[in-house]
Amino acid sequence: MLRLAEKSLCSTVFRLVALALLINGSMVWPAWALTPKQQYYQAERTYATLKKNARYQKYRDKWLACIEKYQNVYRLDPSGPWAAAGLYKSGVLYLELHTRSYLDADRQEAVDAFQRVIQRYPKSRYTPKSRSQLADWDRPSARPENSAAARHLKKAHAEYDRLMASAEKQKYRDQWEKCVDHFQVAYRSDTRGPDAAESLYMIGLLFKGLSDKSRREADLDQAMETFQRVKRDFPGSAFAEKAHTELAENIFGTAATNDEDDPLAGIIAGNQNALAAGMSDAPMRQTGLVTVQGLRFWSNPSYTRIVIDADQETRFSHRLLKKDPAIKKPQRLYIDLSKSRLGRDIQKFVPINDELLSDARAGQYTGESVRIVVDIKSFKTYKIFSLKNPFRIVLDVWGDDSDRQAAGPSTLPTLPSTGKLPPGAIARQLALGVSRIVIDPGHGGKDYGAPGYLKGVHEKDVVLQIAKRLARKVETELKCDAVLTRTTDRYLTLEERTAIANTQNADLFISIHTNAVRNRRAYGIETFFLNLATDDDAIRVAARENATSAKNISDLETILNDLMQNAKISESSRLAAMVQQEMVLHLKNIYGHVRSKGVKQAPFYVLLGAQMPAVLVETSFISNPRECKRLISAKYQEELCDGIIRGIRKYIKETSPTAFIFPSAQRDKNG
Repeated sequence: MLRLAEKSLCSTVFRLVALALLINGSMVWPAWALTPKQQYYQAERTYATLKKNARYQKYRDKWLACIEKYQNVYRLDPSGPWAAAGLYKSGVLYLELHTRSYLDADRQEAVDAFQRVIQRYPKSRYTPKSRSQLADWDRPSARPENSAAARHLKKAHAEYDRLMASAEKQKYRDQWEKCVDHFQVAYRSDTRGPDAAESLYMIGLLFKGLSDKSRREADLDQAMETFQRVKRDFPGSAFAEKAHTELAENIFGTAATNDEDDPLAGIIAGNQNALAAGMSDAPMRQTGLVTVQGLRFWSNPSYTRIVIDADQETRFSHRLLKKDPAIKKPQRLYIDLSKSRLGRDIQKFVPINDELLSDARAGQYTGESVRIVVDIKSFKTYKIFSLKNPFRIVLDVWGDDSDRQAAGPSTLPTLPSTGKLPPGAIARQLALGVSRIVIDPGHGGKDYGAPGYLKGVHEKDVVLQIAKRLARKVETELKCDAVLTRTTDRYLTLEERTAIANTQNADLFISIHTNAVRNRRAYGIETFFLNLATDDDAIRVAARENATSAKNISDLETILNDLMQNAKISESSRLAAMVQQEMVLHLKNIYGHVRSKGVKQAPFYVLLGAQMPAVLVETSFISNPRECKRLISAKYQEELCDGIIRGIRKYIKETSPTAFIFPSAQRDKNG
């Protein structure tokens, strides 16, 4: 009885101390260590801090981090009494974020949250609040008619009406430009106000009308560029839909004239009209056609990745078409997906406008095939490959090496008032081979990763903690820039993680994971680089991290030889060996039962297409009782990161022998 009382007292004291630390902000608990009630109050404190700090409110990641805390309330206990509250508040914050971002996706996230509250918790006191939020959103808001932007827009429309009413005025370019100027004044008066999208759309409409009169390609290009800005800057606006229509008419109405290689105009237009006429999804599904669901892209001046998402695997082919100045067509690349149909809600035109590509557009090429057309400005080489579970086609386009150099810092950074150089600046000044390292915490969001031996411990939370510690050490100890692919518990596709590393012009890519098998006695540390798998164990690890099957790994190996021509296999192998060696040696000095499983190679999706030395670190076995306890320990995470840092430092020294040799005065100045 006495022992039971002591245990109860200790438990009570622990909870009180933990709560006090949490409230005072001196301890940050991971979501899985809190009750839904504690998580809700933590989210409320974060929200209060955000509302008080106008500077924080400018950054999207601050809003998303707060939203994530509210969503964790729901995730911890979806059937509990706090779930509806967390879901409702996440919707409220998404609405607030939408008023700043103007992204339709943010508005839709809010609507989804409110609808889920209504459907799942009909008796909750948050259900009428959710209905009220939806009703308020549907109700048209009062428009400030007396604002400067509204007054300028009214004058601009009056000028436009006079121009349209006079055939004589339409003959003269200066009359069109005068009208454009009026709408530009209206737009500049409030570039994010309720009249901005309309003003910008009218500018595009005027340039399109002018091109009909002038027959100048530059005028039509200006019109299309302006419509693209409307779509990009005001995706939730009614004028974005109008701009989309104008772009589609230009692409599908004129782009394929007299071109046997790209007969999009007639065929696509006919099929699009058939779909728009109300053809339901059910008959299409019965035919067994694959649905193309979306287009995504990431880019910088020297690299662009486009991903085509589909709901099932299908055969595809591609062809590069030459530029044809005679009919004013750029060089194009198209990808045809067989036995496919275009999804109803897909964005058919995606403006890219980087140094390499103009845009990508999707169309129903025939009754049973979809064509994706990419308009090219310039490129050096490209690769196309597919990934599975879910099926997607990845297009990587590279520019000249000179483009990459132009994209990076071209001059030495200036000293801030503190006299200290920012992280990465020393590396750039000394022309080191490594100045920016992208760190990728595996999994996240709906992808929990491997479950831990201890209840409530998940890979996605542990690797995020490790990655954040590693990023701090990269900046403070290596004096390099550290970029995290995710800083919160959010879902990223594997191909997106590599794209982030490439578009950030990273010099190294480190993906952080924890290992797991059914045998709980298995333990150890291993580091991988991209190559053909050498053993069954490597295939197992790759299949788990790729969220696919061992068979798919074998299928992928058949195309790896082509994919890896641009991959830095030798450098990655050397980096993996040094990181593995230093991690194990460092941890063995502090802990017992540290086992090196060595350096291995396998075809990891997350490393495919990486333009820099890239490794995947399986830090320890989260399925092992001893290593799971270590992985959630701050001390072990710190020591693990110290080992990784030692390995990276060794790699830098070997590839750039003078990397860490610079005058002591400079060292003292920069800490």
